[in-house]
Amino acid sequence: MPRPEVLDRIKEAEQDADDIVDQAEQDREQRIEEAREEAEQIREEAREEADAAAKERLEEARAEIETEQKELLKDGEQAREQLEARADERTEDVIEHVTELFEEAVDAQT
Repeated sequence: MPRPEVLDRIKEAEQDADDIVDQAEQDREQRIEEAREEAEQIREEAREEADAAAKERLEEARAEIETEQKELLKDGEQAREQLEARADERTEDVIEHVTELFEEAVDAQT
């Protein structure tokens, strides 16, 4: 094989090698970009899942608070009714006692 042909083949081989290296670098850059995009997508999905979980916990907490509030109001209403009933039961006794005190005060003045 004549020298110019060998030299041409070496140059072609070097060019092929350069092309392969260039293509490999392009592939690497593309893979890095794809990996970055995928990582960002994963982060966004994680944020969305965390937000959804936080909203769900908040709704559950609100439901629990509402249930507790209803129970407390019910207990308070029952306690009020009991106090009113006890007060009603004692009304006659109080009226009688106050009347006696009044009569004693009137008798003491005369």
